[in-house]
Amino acid sequence: MAILLFPHTPTLTYHRHSISLTPVRWSSPATTVRFTTSNAKKNTTTQDTALLWYKNDLRVDDHPGLIAASKHKALLPLYVFDHRILRDFNEEMFELILYALKDLRDSLKDLGSNLMIRFGRTESVIQDLVKEVRAANVYTQEEVEYDSRLVIDKVKETLGDVFLEKDCPKISLWGSSFYDLKNMMDIPLSYDEFQRLKLDVHLPLSAPNFPSVVPDLAWGPLPTLNDLKEFMDESPYKLKDSWSLIKNTSAAYVLQNDRILMSDGGTNIQGSLNSLGSQITKKKLKKSASITKQGNFVGGGTSDVLDALAAYLKYFEGTARDDWQELHERLRNAETREGASFGFLFGPVLQLGVVSGRRVYNEAIKYEKDRNGGFLSPFGYSCFTVASSADHVCSREYAVMGGEGPAILLVHGFGAFLEHYRDNITNIVDGGNRVWAITLLGFGRSEKPNVVYTELMWAELLRSFIVDVVGEPVHLVGNSFGGYFVSIVAGLWPALARSVVLVNSAGHYIPGYSSVPPSKERKTTGIAWLGARGLSFYLRLSFRNLVKRCYPTKTDRADERLLNEMSYDPGVLVVLESIFTFDPSIPLNYLLKGFMRKVLIIQGMKDPISDSKTKVNVVKKHFKEIAIKELDAGHCPHDELPEEVNSIIREWVVNIESRPGILEQTASDGNRIAAI
Repeated sequence: MAILLFPHTPTLTYHRHSISLTPVRWSSPATTVRFTTSNAKKNTTTQDTALLWYKNDLRVDDHPGLIAASKHKALLPLYVFDHRILRDFNEEMFELILYALKDLRDSLKDLGSNLMIRFGRTESVIQDLVKEVRAANVYTQEEVEYDSRLVIDKVKETLGDVFLEKDCPKISLWGSSFYDLKNMMDIPLSYDEFQRLKLDVHLPLSAPNFPSVVPDLAWGPLPTLNDLKEFMDESPYKLKDSWSLIKNTSAAYVLQNDRILMSDGGTNIQGSLNSLGSQITKKKLKKSASITKQGNFVGGGTSDVLDALAAYLKYFEGTARDDWQELHERLRNAETREGASFGFLFGPVLQLGVVSGRRVYNEAIKYEKDRNGGFLSPFGYSCFTVASSADHVCSREYAVMGGEGPAILLVHGFGAFLEHYRDNITNIVDGGNRVWAITLLGFGRSEKPNVVYTELMWAELLRSFIVDVVGEPVHLVGNSFGGYFVSIVAGLWPALARSVVLVNSAGHYIPGYSSVPPSKERKTTGIAWLGARGLSFYLRLSFRNLVKRCYPTKTDRADERLLNEMSYDPGVLVVLESIFTFDPSIPLNYLLKGFMRKVLIIQGMKDPISDSKTKVNVVKKHFKEIAIKELDAGHCPHDELPEEVNSIIREWVVNIESRPGILEQTASDGNRIAAI
């Protein structure tokens, strides 16, 4: 078994020293070939046909897969409207896809090629085309989302079943790194050490010269929006109603339905996006960067998006262009905090791959140099538009291990990261489980966007991760603040959770608690801004001693590897502000009511951060259905005593899975229907 780290966007993926790049969930007879930008150029010219399968990479600019495929004698670009890949998109995203595909087809035609459009099951479409054009290679971008990965797996399986081994086309999965790395294993764990390397950023790649076009093919028409909506309405692969509601309902809304008047606190990003169009009342321009009916996002083809990016970067210069003025107004409405507007306006086109992260970074840095006489300041960027553009194209990471068995999701605490479960993942997998570990947004090497971080936001991110990536209910394991986050997930969306394991969790147990008062509005304040910087300074001086205090039984476990990973990252200042607005006022017993028989507490009794003895006594006296394991450990028993904790979690999962009556409701509400 091996762990696989996935980048959320095609940027730098921070692979750990002990991690192998073997995808454990894929086992098709078809050959898988991986390449990055650096070795894609070295492919020699072949004498056969390549099929390039587009998904979330709708461009010809900076496309390593296109460059590799162009080395073949003939090239067939393909896009398939597949219910399974598109089922989570809304109407506005459908509009963006159609605009992007029209531009992609036009760009390919300008280069002497075309884009084939097909509808249906991708594996059947590719199987037929491989036979028709005698394709020797199928190129496609490696994906992280559950549905896309399953479709890729199905393509490989189908080709392996249909063709003899010697005739089976190779499945070449491409990805692109952000920095010019000679050896991925040489990446230091410390952010400060990484900065000292001063690595060059890969320049975006230009579109290649195209080989001949496969003749006599029916390329297929591009559908209208109504055609696409009718096609999706007929989908046999829709999520169950409960999962659809889960995906599209904010945590605050769920709480309000319980008659709890809580502020959204900036957690419902989609709601913020949907409100932008209503805030702009003037007539939509004929030439506009916001091309959809609702007009929330930047859209169009690569050149349109790059023009909008130029307008965004030059916000402080002013403009006489009406379309740029319109974008600047949208920027102001989306600027809930400095730099937040970039993710709001450009996030969807980055998700569709209309432009690459490297292209965005390159354009931002080029503009910054133009502003500063050709130089980059060592003290940061000169304006927030450059900073927000450059900083947005960072990586997010998670690890998945195991091929079969119950699904378990490990969630770290505040200031930690996925490798805080460094000695848990493998051992729990060996117990016959599949394990996911995630670095939450704002921590470790994950992206740190300019949003207001709240416990509800982190819970919503976990919810989306379970729905989009795991694809089935999970056993939730959370340490410290992570325990509070998973409790919110289980409490508000019980269909996603098979059980909950709280490892020295944040939060309290209050007997008799039946309602929750309204929370305060979450926003950045001067006190939070100043407090975050003071706390950051304090942590830089004393965090090593603080971490070691959390390991009272085995202080040697707070080793250099762990401490270096927790070193200072300048992006963490925004996250530290959440310390001053974090609201754990909803008691754990309120969140987990009706869930008690599926809750296990693993409590380190020497925790220097909380009163473990009082917490355990309250649970034993008032919440007898909750199981408790007391350990001679501190705040992080999973890392301090991994063997004991691993054994407890494995036994707990086996016990829960063997009690079908407890899981019956979860099974009836939570599973996807006919995923593939």
